[in-house]
Amino acid sequence: MNLRPPLTAPALRRALIAGARRVIASRDGLNRINVFPVADGDTGNNLAHTLGSLLNGALSRRSRHIGELLLRIGNDAIDGARGNSGAILAQFLHGVAEHARSQPVLDATTLAASVRRGADSARAALAQPVEGTILSVISAFADALDEAARGAEGGDPRPGFASALASARVALARTPQQMALLQKAGVVDAGAQGFVDLLEGIAEFVDGGPRALRVHGAAAAANEAPAPADAHPAHEHVDPERRWCAECLVLGEGIERDALRAAIEAVGADSLVLAGGAARMRVHAHVGRPQQLFDACAGHGAVEGMKADDMLLQQRSTESGLRLAVLTDSAADLPETVLERHAVHVVPVRVSVDGRDYLDKVGLTTAEFYRRMAASADLPKTSQPPPGDFRRPFDFLLAHHPQLIYVGLSRAVSGTLQSGEHAAARADAARVHVFDSINAAGGQALLAWRAAELAEAGADLAAVLAELERLRPLTLTWAMARDISHAVRGGRIPAWAGPVVRYSGLTPVARMKADGRLGVAGGLLARRSAPEKFAGYVARRLPGGTRWRAIVGHCDAHDDGTRLLECLRRRVELSEAHLVETGPAIGAHAGRGALLVSVQPAP
Repeated sequence: MNLRPPLTAPALRRALIAGARRVIASRDGLNRINVFPVADGDTGNNLAHTLGSLLNGALSRRSRHIGELLLRIGNDAIDGARGNSGAILAQFLHGVAEHARSQPVLDATTLAASVRRGADSARAALAQPVEGTILSVISAFADALDEAARGAEGGDPRPGFASALASARVALARTPQQMALLQKAGVVDAGAQGFVDLLEGIAEFVDGGPRALRVHGAAAAANEAPAPADAHPAHEHVDPERRWCAECLVLGEGIERDALRAAIEAVGADSLVLAGGAARMRVHAHVGRPQQLFDACAGHGAVEGMKADDMLLQQRSTESGLRLAVLTDSAADLPETVLERHAVHVVPVRVSVDGRDYLDKVGLTTAEFYRRMAASADLPKTSQPPPGDFRRPFDFLLAHHPQLIYVGLSRAVSGTLQSGEHAAARADAARVHVFDSINAAGGQALLAWRAAELAEAGADLAAVLAELERLRPLTLTWAMARDISHAVRGGRIPAWAGPVVRYSGLTPVARMKADGRLGVAGGLLARRSAPEKFAGYVARRLPGGTRWRAIVGHCDAHDDGTRLLECLRRRVELSEAHLVETGPAIGAHAGRGALLVSVQPAP
């Protein structure tokens, strides 16, 4: 079956399915040639995710006419857009939809006018358009369609599309001449290549009909990335002051693009893309503090779909050549020095305080969480990340490492692990392993730390799993709560325990049990000397003759945490120990002033 004039909704739907599938099949090649705006190796994944949202949405069901189909495509693209190129592509599709929404069919003239609107919209979405990117190829495609439409006879869009595709290929080949960064790396722009791949898939359907709907092998990119040894170093192209690639969706009525752009630029954002219209706007930017971006957007509508990726960490991962990548969630209280040393990837838990949702330790720092917790009348809440929050790092890491292990928060206390399992089931199950730490906070962090060390030393998944299985029952965590009112209000401790603790002066001590739950293990009669007595309590329960790693956590109680660690050093032989501020996963329930100790036999 070939496309016949005029272009109908069923034919367009099938052609776009073929194009989307071609891009998805090409994503590994696109990841390899990704050097702009930063060489974080995820352009292929971002375009695949953006188009995947169309395959699972608008393209998964029939539409009555062209306008209805394109309107669904435009909205789904904005909602599912990911990354710089994904956001630009989404705005292009949104612009096409805005012009063609009233059209039952597309002839050559209407197609050219719709693509021109899409090209103009895509360019307007960027605060600082750059030539030699996907924008240049979209513009060349639109120019060629305009020229073909002027000489078209009848409504057949196929001849014009074929000539416009040829122009897009030429524009793609020219991108290295337009951008020194691409020329130095010896590649074309990855986003531009992805757009041409989309057009190639559509053309394949035009020529081959339904046969093109089958998923083919990855199409060859216009050129391949150089071998790793010859590749241009990527780190110098990431501004460390804007290392976070942050995105969100803004929903509202009458969103003003210029006002939103000004608010975001005021917080120092770079690589800004605003894709969408007055009711929904996908925001993409590179920032130093993601929460500043989300706060700026909150002044213009409801903020949903927040995400933030550390581009420097992504680059380290792509360049490491490791066989195994290690991921954990933000319930693990990993010290910053360990995170930097071993490049552990972290999926943030969601935190709700002051009536708004935040990304733990990324959108909302731990110190800021405790400040807002103290000022809020409502009990803060934490919630598990949705599976989609795991799919993004899973897809990225599997594109650059043969295997992946996720060291997760105890299944017994949260659904976070299950979200990771759902995401793993949709990824390559043979390459992903989800490991239940049966722990939290510092204990979970110690297991993730050890996994990252072994991976860095070249260990494979089987060896790392064997060591984690050995260490899991030996990794111990205790917590001491000065104020149990939050735990009582949250239902973690029965209501009768509050008065008992308050009048007896007893400070309860809890421990992570073998089933992965945190249960009361005893108590201390301590007031001012609570940190010292807690250190003694822990020391008496550790077997002698063992050197330990330790992570001491505090919930907005830095001085007490320092005293606890100093006393622990005197009582226990420690090979390495860190003081951290325990995050909301524990702090929301334990309350301010709580102290934690996690230990593990040293390697």
